[in-house]
Amino acid sequence: MTAESGTRTGHGEDASPDSPRTPELVLCAVDEPLATAWSAVVAGLDGPVRVHHGSVLDVVAQAVVSPANSYGWMRGGIDAVYARAFPGIEQSVRSAILASYGGELPVGEAVIAPTGESEPAWLISAPTMREPAERLPADTVHPYLAARAVFLQWRQGKLEQGPVRDAVRTIAMPGLGTGVGGVEPATCARQVAAAWQEVFGQNGHSR
Repeated sequence: MTAESGTRTGHGEDASPDSPRTPELVLCAVDEPLATAWSAVVAGLDGPVRVHHGSVLDVVAQAVVSPANSYGWMRGGIDAVYARAFPGIEQSVRSAILASYGGELPVGEAVIAPTGESEPAWLISAPTMREPAERLPADTVHPYLAARAVFLQWRQGKLEQGPVRDAVRTIAMPGLGTGVGGVEPATCARQVAAAWQEVFGQNGHSR
């Protein structure tokens, strides 16, 4: 599968020997409650994770995260911001979902698509909801599933030119489900932290 159509997460570990073990993760928040929640979990995480109080597009990163819906529609919240910043990105994401998943990307999976910009060059779409504008229940685990999909896409995903982990050094991540999904910031932060530790924590390197 080409980078133009996106990639699905693979299971290889054939990145170059110089590839980092983890990306830098920048947790972004434009509002104080989410920034506070991010800050509360960062100290307990292994690896290069930091908080940015501001727009995800202000971060120097090779990839940004879209907490989209399963169909790749990018009409609201941060996805609408991406659609304005990267003309054509919605079609690229939808094409990637069609190519890899037949048109519906399950929560817990992710695709990566080119933005058409030099930086960030890539957008990782990881749905937090099946339908656009879906309100998530209080006991949802979708932020965890979406974050885990992002991290596995970085670690195992393939692009036409090689592993995702060789092309992406820094990932900028907004809140997952904290907008129209209605997920509490603290819930999102705890679940993203759990996903990071599962994939990249001391026990995650051998998985």
